Amino acid sequence: MPDPESPADPTRDTPEEPDPEEPDAARRRRRAQFLRELAEARELRDRVQPRRAKAARLRHAIRMRTFRW
Repeated sequence: MPDPESPADPTRDTPEEPDPEEPDAARRRRRAQFLRELAEARELRDRVQPRRAKAARLRHAIRMRTFRW
């Protein structure tokens, strides 16, 4: 059983603790890649579940219509 007092595994990636020395360009590049993959996953889900996608579009339209500026 691992000792709770020992430091974390250095090979483990911890995205919840950003590196303070990390340049903004690298962070923006990773974020852009993540957002591209997220959009791709949404498109795939919409393609394989057209009924759910249509319902989501309708819900979004109703939300936008009822939103007051």
